[in-house]
Amino acid sequence: MRTTPRATRGRAAALLATAAATALVLTGCSGGSSGGASGGGSGKVEGTITLQTWALTPTYTDYLQGVIDGFEKEHPDAKVKLQDQPGDGYADKVLSQASSNSLPDVINLPPDIALPLAKRGFLQDVSKDDSKLSDTYVAGALDSYEYKGLDGTYGYPWYLNTDVDYWNSDMFAKCGLDANDPPKTTDELFTQAKTMHENCPDDYLMSRKPGLGDFTLAGVKVVNGDGTKFTFADSSKAADLIDRYKTAYQDGYMPSNVLNSDYLGNSTLFTQGKVAWTTGGATSLADFEKNNPSLKGKVTVSPALDTPPLYVQGLSVSSKSKHLATAEAFARYMTNATNQEAFAHQVNIFPSTISSQSDPYFSKDDGTVNGKARVLANEALKEAKVLNPVEANSAMTDFLDQQIALAMKGQVSPEKALQTAQDKMNSLLANG
Repeated sequence: MRTTPRATRGRAAALLATAAATALVLTGCSGGSSGGASGGGSGKVEGTITLQTWALTPTYTDYLQGVIDGFEKEHPDAKVKLQDQPGDGYADKVLSQASSNSLPDVINLPPDIALPLAKRGFLQDVSKDDSKLSDTYVAGALDSYEYKGLDGTYGYPWYLNTDVDYWNSDMFAKCGLDANDPPKTTDELFTQAKTMHENCPDDYLMSRKPGLGDFTLAGVKVVNGDGTKFTFADSSKAADLIDRYKTAYQDGYMPSNVLNSDYLGNSTLFTQGKVAWTTGGATSLADFEKNNPSLKGKVTVSPALDTPPLYVQGLSVSSKSKHLATAEAFARYMTNATNQEAFAHQVNIFPSTISSQSDPYFSKDDGTVNGKARVLANEALKEAKVLNPVEANSAMTDFLDQQIALAMKGQVSPEKALQTAQDKMNSLLANG
């Protein structure tokens, strides 16, 4: 089950270029700004198609087969074959399939893995044959498959997740803070981190560096309008944000090892009772308490700071499918409210369908911290956004992270760190 995948697309252009050129010649399409092929899926729902999922079997085989059986019952002339790929190396596998013209008809793709395929014409613009997308799916989830520099929508949002904030009420009380009135914004986070440090010099509220998502929250334009260049270093707001984290780090508001290679992550430090705040999914509390039973009854939950992040999985349709109408019909069927809700009742995820947000399972607080977290997450999905741009792969963000660490240590200025990172990331983007 992948809810927050990251894809490395450094080899995408080289892997796809030859196949894309051949495919576009064969289909009579030009690359243009539309991305996907222009053929429609308005034909008869018939023929055999393949659905490819990502690390969902055997755990969810029964659910997936049940959806397939339901679709085939509604469309007796159509058949769906299920194939699942392992979690590791999935992005490379999909790119390899595209390059060899063996891309499945319906593919489980998060927005970042879908991007290079959409750019090179391998994915269908599903908005061409579905005028009800915006009435059906959560806006932020749908937006994640609409890319800078391309016209169209290149995936049906499937399942979603987001973060809420968890606070250690014992640490708050000991250090003069109220866990029932925790920070609501990044500004308040810094203020309360200062209070905690002043009252409890050996305890910490903050335990993380900023990243691209934090730049987005600060109002920084991270990528230009057509998605071809990173622009965060051009904004003084990005340098100001790093400078603020640098001051907090050097003033002792966060553990010194936050910048070290052996940093465990704020979730682990929270579980160990070493820091008073972490973010996590709606069911994270169960893991915290399982790994540290002493936290039971000592954790409160609140909405994510500022704008909540959105994590998206979706189903894209191959523009080269021999049964395009069937592929689009199945992707719509699998992502309808009934099938998504059934899946989300089994798994710790949320449906992408607007109507599902009123389902009592997601919208009714049962009086427990877990129940409150689920309701908060469900509400957050109405305004959640993908904060990290899909153009940024892990090699880029790792390099940025290194530069931010140097700036927070005072070894380079925030401006220098940002410019160095931006130059490197633009070079990778241009070559990848």
